[in-house]
Amino acid sequence: MSATSSLRAVPATETRLGAPAPQQDVPALMLDIGRRARAAARTLAIAPAQAKRAGLLAAAAAIRAHTPEILAANAEDVAAATIAGMSASMLDRLTLNEARLEATARGVEEIAELADPVGKVMESWERPNGLKLERVRTPLGVIGVIYESRPNVTADAGSLGLKAGNAVILRGGSDSFNSSRAIHAALVEGLMSAGLPADAIQLVPTRDRAAVGEMLAGLGGNVDVIVPRGGKSLVARVQSEARVPVFAHLEGIVHIYVDRKADLAKALNVVRNAKLRRTSVCGAAETLLVDSAGARTLLAPLVTMLLAEGCEVRGDAAAQTIDARVKPATEEDWRTEYLDAIISVKLVDGLDAAIDHIEAYGSHHTDAILTEDDAAAEKFLAEVDSAIVVHNASTQFADGGEFGFGGEIGIATGRMHARGPVGAEQLTSFKYRVRGTGQIRP
Repeated sequence: MSATSSLRAVPATETRLGAPAPQQDVPALMLDIGRRARAAARTLAIAPAQAKRAGLLAAAAAIRAHTPEILAANAEDVAAATIAGMSASMLDRLTLNEARLEATARGVEEIAELADPVGKVMESWERPNGLKLERVRTPLGVIGVIYESRPNVTADAGSLGLKAGNAVILRGGSDSFNSSRAIHAALVEGLMSAGLPADAIQLVPTRDRAAVGEMLAGLGGNVDVIVPRGGKSLVARVQSEARVPVFAHLEGIVHIYVDRKADLAKALNVVRNAKLRRTSVCGAAETLLVDSAGARTLLAPLVTMLLAEGCEVRGDAAAQTIDARVKPATEEDWRTEYLDAIISVKLVDGLDAAIDHIEAYGSHHTDAILTEDDAAAEKFLAEVDSAIVVHNASTQFADGGEFGFGGEIGIATGRMHARGPVGAEQLTSFKYRVRGTGQIRP
């Protein structure tokens, strides 16, 4: 199938874009999806690296070729979400344009060109008895991804899973239903052109929320891991109900601590970017902590800059004295992921107090220090227990693409297996290969 053929949603259980789905037996539908994913995973586990690369490059070409159809599908979703009263920040997550879609296609190409992690020898050694052992990367198997408004996750998650030799089951949000289906159809077109199974990347063809429950139950043992990407309520439900392992972060309560020895010009630029480049991403700064020893030179310029840029500031007593527009911060503000042009600001008594605040209120996602004091920076990087810790750079670099992973399936804030941006390599497990010459154990 060529990248210029007509865009068609797959598998056959799906209906055309915009058409109402027929009444479905959701448990039976999802069990069939799981079984087909498991079969595809077995094929993908031994698929040549070149076949996966070719399939992903063809998928990127198909996304470009079908840009008009994908944008038309997205326009339907955006129109419906606007009528439903979706917030501006969430609409921003949902909306595609030619530039964003081109970035999506480039992301798939970047993933295609990554080194294939499957079969990589992580370590090898020989025992005194002559046994030779290797620890080798292997696919996880079948990955279920549950996400909300961002249709580009369809391409990111599907491509990364496939690169690591996994089958992927995607359950996009109802508000991005048409967009996700159009992108998914392009992906599958590309995979099939390279001889890879269509079931390698499946999109759940129903808006019925019961499909989520079926995925969390494991689809008859056919799902190996679940990755949720969405708001707090979605992630909390997944972590509470899943009967399979979960890679997830509950919230991105991201802090920037401006140390007494911070460079003001650098701090103004970094804080502006970290908060306002895109307020709806999980790496956006939500709380600004300023060293009380630098309050006279740092606090006022930072607060004034944020207000001038149209950001609402909710601050402690010190911040409120800077400008009458600063609103009083409540205890809840220190625990809030705004995902909007709002930030909480607080003076703290030095580095230890900043670390204590982050430990008390943070979500172990991404936290940054701005300082020219290398000792202070190293202490912060060592003691802040977050998946990503940053010195003198924007927190919006918390992104798999910016890490050189080609993209990410999500940011994991747990401590098991994967942590931080979850790229292709993090979507593998490992096994041990043992080679002998007839040894037996005494």
